[in-house]
Amino acid sequence: MEMPRTVAVMDPSNILLAGVGGIGCAWARQAHTKCEGSAHLVLIDADDGSFKTGDDIHVLRLGHALDSVGCAALPPLAEQRMRGLSTLTNQLLQTTELVILLTGLGGGVGTGAAHEFARQARQSGAVVLAVAGLPFESQPTRMEIAQEGLERLEKTAHVTVRLSLDRLARQAREKGQLWQMGAEWIEDLVDGLVRTLMRMGLLNLDLMDLRAVVNQTGEATLLVGVGRPDDPKGILEAALKAPLAAIDVGGAKGCLIQVEGGLGMTIGQVNAVANLFTSALDNDAQVILGARVSEDLHDTIRVVTLLSGIRPS
Repeated sequence: MEMPRTVAVMDPSNILLAGVGGIGCAWARQAHTKCEGSAHLVLIDADDGSFKTGDDIHVLRLGHALDSVGCAALPPLAEQRMRGLSTLTNQLLQTTELVILLTGLGGGVGTGAAHEFARQARQSGAVVLAVAGLPFESQPTRMEIAQEGLERLEKTAHVTVRLSLDRLARQAREKGQLWQMGAEWIEDLVDGLVRTLMRMGLLNLDLMDLRAVVNQTGEATLLVGVGRPDDPKGILEAALKAPLAAIDVGGAKGCLIQVEGGLGMTIGQVNAVANLFTSALDNDAQVILGARVSEDLHDTIRVVTLLSGIRPS
């Protein structure tokens, strides 16, 4: 495994959390609350109900406040309006090095504006990691609309994680939560990514490590696993239960893995978890490992893994 060098941590202004569309904005607001102070937030929608104010919160409204025409079923209109905000977007992205984009596909704003914002962000030089919620299987029309938006998003973002709303809703029901507001997996993923790049660790990761992994040819995805330090297999099983759309990660060519635990975490525990998470990778896979002790994690290990170079199924 390649051990990264020690580097300076990123400034919060270098990381932008972007919510696009109603559900994307809801997820982004929740995730930002968890990692507040470590990233800026931008909310993009045609509905004022999605917006929130704050010192490090930006709002991009797709249309004039007095405009009664939304983008609910009009992806081309949302794309056009997003393109029309490019001057504002460029100002917002001036110091941004990483964009974490959250959206739901199948409607107007997410399907039309998400890939256009991702394009503008990538053109500015930022690494773009997108999480895209796919419609319920009982919504074939929305799924058809979503598929076109997904293809375009995958072409523009460095990594596009396909999130299954069916699986997300099933897991939320088991916990007695509303699926729209019960996306703990998304919060853990965003918080883990931001912590990875913001704070010094035992083995520190930086943006160059991230770029090295996302530049692998093929599909890519992200996994999050949480569990007890003495149960690495349970942590892996928790990661594989993520509400992702089906994808075979076996044979991946690139892997960035961040292990985070409490004060009692040992190097042996880090290695045990890392070895399990990388056992299914290609023999020549590039693996970059980071580890960090966090006082707020008591008798718990959390693993955030970025896998790339995955062969299309």
